[in-house]
Amino acid sequence: MAATAGGRRAAAPRGAAGRRRRAAVPGAEGRPRAAAGRPVDEEVSSDSETEGALLGRRRREAVAAEEEVEETPQEKKLRLAKLYLEQLRQHEQERAEEEEDTQQADLIGDRLKEDVLEQKGRLQRLVAKDVQPPDPASIRVFRGHQLPVTCLVISPDDRFIFSASKDGSLIKWEVESGKKLCVVPGGKKGTEERHMGHVSHVLCMAISSDGKYLATGDRNKLIMIWDAATCKRLHIFTGHRDAVSGLSFRKGTHQLYSASHDRCVKVWNVAENAYVETLFGHQDVIMGLDSLSRECCVTAGGRDGTVRLWKIPEESQLVFCGHQGSIDCIQLINEEHMVSGADDGSIALWGVTKKKPLVLARQAHGMQDAQALQQPYWISAVAALRNSDLLATGSHSTSVKLWKCSEGFRKLEPLWDIPLVGFVNSLKFSAAGDFLVAGIGQEHRLGRWWRIKEAKNSICIIPLKRRATVPSPGGPDSS
Repeated sequence: MAATAGGRRAAAPRGAAGRRRRAAVPGAEGRPRAAAGRPVDEEVSSDSETEGALLGRRRREAVAAEEEVEETPQEKKLRLAKLYLEQLRQHEQERAEEEEDTQQADLIGDRLKEDVLEQKGRLQRLVAKDVQPPDPASIRVFRGHQLPVTCLVISPDDRFIFSASKDGSLIKWEVESGKKLCVVPGGKKGTEERHMGHVSHVLCMAISSDGKYLATGDRNKLIMIWDAATCKRLHIFTGHRDAVSGLSFRKGTHQLYSASHDRCVKVWNVAENAYVETLFGHQDVIMGLDSLSRECCVTAGGRDGTVRLWKIPEESQLVFCGHQGSIDCIQLINEEHMVSGADDGSIALWGVTKKKPLVLARQAHGMQDAQALQQPYWISAVAALRNSDLLATGSHSTSVKLWKCSEGFRKLEPLWDIPLVGFVNSLKFSAAGDFLVAGIGQEHRLGRWWRIKEAKNSICIIPLKRRATVPSPGGPDSS
């Protein structure tokens, strides 16, 4: 009974409490029951009610705004026309952007194709046919060296020319104004220790493809490295046992190749001021050297009658024969072809896969009367516009000659003669091909066999103008 009474007592308060809760809310019987699972005394958020009221107010305001602004048919037409024009403008703009992207992609694709062809040695821009006869009156003459100019180079951006001479001097010229930006005078023998520049004939020079370093070589067996921007001497390479006769930087690097009358080729790392290796093979003094992007260089072997292609990594060489006289100058046209000149008056075009010349032009500058004997004018300088069909050659025949390579480098056609009096000791085309620079002297760069008194020791800038060409639709640009 106690347990029963205790149970009832325990149950009674719950019932009373429930009754009290219902009694405390008058009219609760008529209200809908709370949703299942929600306590009766749970707080209910008012957000849903507020959002509904806000949406309703916005609708009413929009309707009121539409009622306030009544659009006439003409105004509606004008508004729709403006909307249509704006859509057209956006469409045209998007299409123009797409076409621009396509053209940009085409330009990049064409450049990549050119780079591949250039690496393979198959790129040949046909520019010779459009070159007009140079006007002698337009030739600009810069004078500054006391003795014959022996070598010159053009900066990669075509803005500056560096020239050197038998007097040991080095001059930096500005192409546009003709001003001397820097002059490093030559010194006297015995002043090597305290003189910044050369104290003997400068025979060759080269500039790196980024325009940072200039290298010069002299009869005193020295190679000097200069800051091309300031003409400040940075380093001296020693190691050759005779005059340094040829220099060339490998394109895209600071690797320098040098050739000498000691019959060897040396490889240097200019950025690290380091000697790398020496290559042997020529049987006579080396007269000239050139290189491009590949890790190789070509040399003219003078009286040994050979042109050689040196493969640096393989430590091997290819030997080419064809000239009868001393081979005095050489330059690469592209990675697969080169041109050389000799004192027998001949010009040869070579392919690296053939041991004999692809074409040999004899007596290229004609014949001269020397000591009551008829002999050809020596070819003292050759130049090639890189990856094109345009060549230039120089002698002391009172003219520089322009040539066209055709039929896959198997034919050499004379184009124009440019009158210049004196020994043409160096020739260089600008990178863009819009001018040719000649280094002129009263004497040959390597000796004093003749002296032309009426000649001026100078550099001459020869403008090259081309006829306007209309590229064929869809075809590659031949210029």
